[in-house]
Amino acid sequence: MGARFPFSAVVGHDDLRTALVLNAVHPGIGGVLVRGEKGTAKSTVVRALAALLPSLDVVAGCRFGCDPAVTVDCPDGPHDAAASERRPARLVELPVGATEDRLIGSLDLERALTEGVRAYQPGLLAAAHRGVLYVDEVNLLHDHLVDLLLDAAAMGRAHVEREGVSVSHAASFLLVGTMNPEEGELRPQLLDRFGLTVAVRAARDVATRAEVVRRRLAYEADPDGFAARWADEDAALARRIVAARAHLPGVVLPDAELRRIAGVCAAFDVDGMRADLVVARTATAHAAWRGADEVAEQDVEVAVRLALPHRKRRDPFDEPGLEEDQLTDAMRQGAEHARQPGDPGDHPEDGPGDGPDDDPDGPDGPDDGGGGPGDGGGLPPGGAGPAPEDRPAGNGSTGERSHTPAPSFRTRLLAVPGVGEGAPGKRSRARARTGRVVRSSTVDGAGLHLVGTLAAAAPFQAARGRSGPGLVLRGADLRRSVREGKESNLVLFVVDASGSMAARQRMSAVSGAVVSLLRDAYQRRDKVGVITFRGGGAEVALPPTNSVDAAAARLRGLRTGGRTPLADGLLRARRVLEVERVRDPRRRPLLVLLTDGRATATTTGGDPMRDALRAAGLLAADEVASVVVDCESGHVRLGLAGRVAEALAGVCLRLEELSADQVAGVVRAARAA
Repeated sequence: MGARFPFSAVVGHDDLRTALVLNAVHPGIGGVLVRGEKGTAKSTVVRALAALLPSLDVVAGCRFGCDPAVTVDCPDGPHDAAASERRPARLVELPVGATEDRLIGSLDLERALTEGVRAYQPGLLAAAHRGVLYVDEVNLLHDHLVDLLLDAAAMGRAHVEREGVSVSHAASFLLVGTMNPEEGELRPQLLDRFGLTVAVRAARDVATRAEVVRRRLAYEADPDGFAARWADEDAALARRIVAARAHLPGVVLPDAELRRIAGVCAAFDVDGMRADLVVARTATAHAAWRGADEVAEQDVEVAVRLALPHRKRRDPFDEPGLEEDQLTDAMRQGAEHARQPGDPGDHPEDGPGDGPDDDPDGPDGPDDGGGGPGDGGGLPPGGAGPAPEDRPAGNGSTGERSHTPAPSFRTRLLAVPGVGEGAPGKRSRARARTGRVVRSSTVDGAGLHLVGTLAAAAPFQAARGRSGPGLVLRGADLRRSVREGKESNLVLFVVDASGSMAARQRMSAVSGAVVSLLRDAYQRRDKVGVITFRGGGAEVALPPTNSVDAAAARLRGLRTGGRTPLADGLLRARRVLEVERVRDPRRRPLLVLLTDGRATATTTGGDPMRDALRAAGLLAADEVASVVVDCESGHVRLGLAGRVAEALAGVCLRLEELSADQVAGVVRAARAA
């Protein structure tokens, strides 16, 4: 394998390189989340960083890479400080399919079963200590694994309590995650805990793109030779990182700049104090990188650009990013606070190098942001635009109108019945690799069921001639753990956008309900799709995708009017589900139909209602779990949506019954399995 692509040879991506370098200078910043489209060299830049980190002195033979100059509580201790060796800083990669055991470590089963002792087998967190832990496609990683690694990154230690093993070991590392937003977002709680966030995009400048290709081709032709040509630049960067680390403890954060930081964070109305701390730490690291003795306004501006874009996000559908006018206004407010004298009793902070115990929010993980080496960098302006305003419309059924969605609300749980085997999520019951253990099995399951294995082997120990503390095992003794957790589903929204739905502002309420359901799908890690039907037929407004915010964007531009081809909407949904069943057979679908139940058009020329019920019967025969949301209003109601729900073998809910605040309990979305 040839040399890695040199860090200095990367074209552009100044924000990303700055964020990585500042974390290398001050690991307390909390890591970097890199958001970007495919093919933007995210992984290349991250892997190149490891070569810039200084080599480490480690205790010889220690599985946890302990520093011989620092006394720590190590499971392999006590150590002989004289027995040390020097090695490069490691880059440890956490694959998307990693298990919890692989991440944090587990009981050493070989020693437990052969020697009868409880011994700990370290995981990837131990291997990454004092190095870089890189998680590609972090948005696709199981949520509980993201929680574990962020907790370890925040506290600098990993705590393992499982299978009779109680271990705590040092786990201080530079956490870097990359993700493609098109494949789904991180939960806001996890997004907030990354120290800095950077958005990367491919350059649109022709000369820049040509230079990227030129360097990549040269690297592929001769990796070692290409790396040698950039070795001096990389070595200079590595020396500068070492110098900045040494200079960092002496950098002063003046009270005026501390007040500026507090003023900017207050102007953006960020939650908690984590943002203030991360900005302070980042500004101090940037000052050390510049070789300055104290933090200045330019350092704060770089830190704000890197640490606050994701923290101003108030809704899952808000785009992360800072607009220039927002940043200018916030910095102006911060400048006003910086000029104000300190209040009586105020004391300047000792500095941003404090540990997790000094954090008023408790142990916290990294935040996110972006910036470029030595300059302000900056993220592109983001943010979703407002929903289209209402336009006047006539009373005719063929008129078109736009609408303003009603306020969203917290929805009740709509779940697929039975037990599935789909992707991890938070909607329906599923057999999973994680979750609570429900039983042991000789066939199904994931991972060893230790108690079941021991119980199966115990009656035969005398017959097998056991002597000593170990157990004599046979293949037939092994038992697997059958676990039950939650899965995500494919939630396919089929929305009636006909003229009858537009009457009495009904569509505004329906759009508000769909946005609420989309937000719920976002939180439960679902895949979503949107089909609308009106006028002459049905169309796929959004093919099934993990990007829930894309579905919300499509709904903002939804237009209504025309007749009601309900049968066409259901048949189009059936075709979409057939294709998705081939693509992802383990992901169970949930059909959510929002309609008043009227059917006034069909492409077959027959009776519209009869065709709609026949189409619903086909979906029921496919065993598609369905929920019909009855949007009919007024004093006189025909109850047609109930007939459609009966044909679908699904559940019919009134529109107002979607709110979890009004109706308690769980809706099972189809017949019991």
